[in-house]
Amino acid sequence: MHRQRPMAQLPSGAVPGNKPALRACLMFLLGAGMVCATAMGAAAPGAKPAGSQAKEAPASDFVGSETCATCHDEVAKGFASNPHTKISEMHGKSGITCEGCHGAGRAHVEGGGDTTKIFNPAKASAKDVDKTCLGCHAGAHPNFERSPHAKANVGCTGCHSVHASTEKEHLLKASQPKLCYQCHTETKASFDMPFHHKVNEGAVSCSDCHDVHGTFGNNNVKSTADQNAICTKCHSETRGPFVYEHAAVKAEGCVGCHTPHGSQNARLLNMPNINTLCNQCHSQVAASTVHGMNSGSQELAPCTSCHTFIHGSNLNQAFLR
Repeated sequence: MHRQRPMAQLPSGAVPGNKPALRACLMFLLGAGMVCATAMGAAAPGAKPAGSQAKEAPASDFVGSETCATCHDEVAKGFASNPHTKISEMHGKSGITCEGCHGAGRAHVEGGGDTTKIFNPAKASAKDVDKTCLGCHAGAHPNFERSPHAKANVGCTGCHSVHASTEKEHLLKASQPKLCYQCHTETKASFDMPFHHKVNEGAVSCSDCHDVHGTFGNNNVKSTADQNAICTKCHSETRGPFVYEHAAVKAEGCVGCHTPHGSQNARLLNMPNINTLCNQCHSQVAASTVHGMNSGSQELAPCTSCHTFIHGSNLNQAFLR
């Protein structure tokens, strides 16, 4: 049977754990750890470039972008204005260079330019290219692998070109919306409708509403806490909050009544007749004797003649003017 050891008695007024020597030791260890972490994070001479291709080879297999330029001079000259070059300069010339995407080049050089010994995105599968790009860009595009583009095998180089882009900021192969129309031909037709968002005119871009790299919404629509914010960021007069909210706006959202790309109907409405649109939910009101209406009538004044504040009102529960 073990006897319980007596607890040490603290002097009167002493604070438990108040040991200057121990605190000094801990502070020294913490400071040493921060110095070591900084030293390890700094780019050492000859360090491997960033990127998934670079992670698979030892530092000795990298020859440097200057060596690549001896054969690929034209590409190297064009790369000077590339956004990736800026990243390289930020990291002391050890960031994103040729080998950051193409992999270690020693075997390629020693093989006399053997193309089988270097990674060529133009000849690789979309999955392999995506893996390389996401080696650096996964933080910016965490949902890409679940996106419709990735599932349809449309990889990064389907829209982006590192060396031959026409839109330098995002390295796009073509500017919007021309780039998007190459695949989304049905959407292009919508923007030729009598009433449409001014995409062809350059006032709105596809990426204003869609995140092509993947979201949790349908059709890559950008995700927000209030999904209607995709529309109300421009249509601020419908934003609210309102004392009396139209339930349809909160439940179905803007697309419950509007077709976002383009429509034959004014205000991008889903139906040509406002009453028919309203009667989809308010058929009992339309048939009531109080209103003197019948469902689907084409001859009556529009519902919005009286129910003016249809998106929401601070004055009247029936959204009357």
